[in-house]
Amino acid sequence: MDGLASSFSTTYAGVLAFIAVVHEGSFARAAERLGIGRSAVSRSVQKLEAQLDTRLFLRTTRSTSLTSEGELFYANCKPGVERIVQSVEEMRELRCGVPRGQLRLHAASDFGRKIVAPLLRGFHAGYPDIRLDLILDDSPLDFIADRIDVSFRNGRLDDSQLVARQLIPMQMLVCAAPAYASAHGLPQTIDDVARHRCVNLRLPSGQVCEWEFKEDGRRRTLLPMANHSFNDAELVLQAVLDGAGLAQMAGYQVCEHLRAGRLVACLPQHAPDDRGHYICYLSRHHLPLRTRVFIDYITPRIRALDLHCLTGLGA
Repeated sequence: MDGLASSFSTTYAGVLAFIAVVHEGSFARAAERLGIGRSAVSRSVQKLEAQLDTRLFLRTTRSTSLTSEGELFYANCKPGVERIVQSVEEMRELRCGVPRGQLRLHAASDFGRKIVAPLLRGFHAGYPDIRLDLILDDSPLDFIADRIDVSFRNGRLDDSQLVARQLIPMQMLVCAAPAYASAHGLPQTIDDVARHRCVNLRLPSGQVCEWEFKEDGRRRTLLPMANHSFNDAELVLQAVLDGAGLAQMAGYQVCEHLRAGRLVACLPQHAPDDRGHYICYLSRHHLPLRTRVFIDYITPRIRALDLHCLTGLGA
């Protein structure tokens, strides 16, 4: 049997019992320290001695002392056991102590910039020992390969391996600048969209994002011809504000502009209602404390944002 295999076969319980007896000076006190019976400590040590084929203690009715071999074994074991105990305590502290460590976050560029990033300063003020790393990327990153702790995702989710909690519905609205609406009018039906100048969003895959509507309870998609296409949602918004045409955009992008009168919306009765903004993570089990406190902090604050634009639009 090689060294690794023989080390594996030596019971960890026996080593712990051995260390406890050395520290406490007797089998009885070691049993009290470990919270087990004296006979269990004795059996663990005897099994260890049998596996090592070495006597570790000299025992009499009045005293327990180490043999020369026992002293050597203790000197070699002690640092390793202390490191194991320290590691266990550190893991326990990560779950139950002060939240600390690095937290890697991912969000789509525009949602991360507009919604997530402004909330991070308040979180860091409450949890200064947590280091935040926010990655803005419109492609869905791999949780394991990219070492992501929490991801904010938009739309419909098809990854059943993730825990996904909906933060808010994702409202999609067709909008235009008031100047464009005055000059060209607004579509009254889905088919009318094809007669307007449009601005499209190009996805990371290179495909142009289809416009989605709800018609007679079913989903309907449309890919209008565009005067402008951008691979950045903020540029799409700016083009619409500048009067370049219509675009279908997420509610969080346009709510403020609708309320301020910088945009007008149309076709609210056909807005899709099966999308959402989600906070995602890999598992509910053994969730690090830093991840748990971040989810508990960010979720109610995003839900408290006034991002429900369809109210009052006749949807």
